[in-house]
Amino acid sequence: MTRYTPRRAARVLLVDRADRLLLFRGFDPAQPQGGRWWFTPGGGLDPGETYADGAARELAEETGLRLPVAEFGEPVHADITEFSFDGVWYRQEQRFFLVRVAAHEVDTTGFSEAERGSVDGYRWWSAEELRSTAERCYPQELSAILTRALTGAPATAGGAPC
Repeated sequence: MTRYTPRRAARVLLVDRADRLLLFRGFDPAQPQGGRWWFTPGGGLDPGETYADGAARELAEETGLRLPVAEFGEPVHADITEFSFDGVWYRQEQRFFLVRVAAHEVDTTGFSEAERGSVDGYRWWSAEELRSTAERCYPQELSAILTRALTGAPATAGGAPC
């Protein structure tokens, strides 16, 4: 039986004026042969931190974009995921916040040591690119989550990998 470490996390759908979503590409340093995948900025909450506080802190650390917590509003998506990273199994409750910017030059100098050792790139993705890519993206329904966040339309199940 797998024993999971419980974790709460805040994730950010950072979208530019062209409705492109920022994603990082990374891998599991304990299993680099497992391939690479794309994921949103964000991460685990510090003790006593709210989801919005964590989203603001993580966005600043990972992208250099510093915004007041009030700019994050209410989460646009919430789910629970289970995964292994660096030899630890997690059961993570996560909430996603939509943040719009005209443009942003990503600055990763605030990455933690673990991020520097497991993130090897980033790029801005259009919704169409997410729908049509064969690359792994997390969460798997990211395209539907983004569409719902941008348009207010209900999420659809299944479909493309992202």
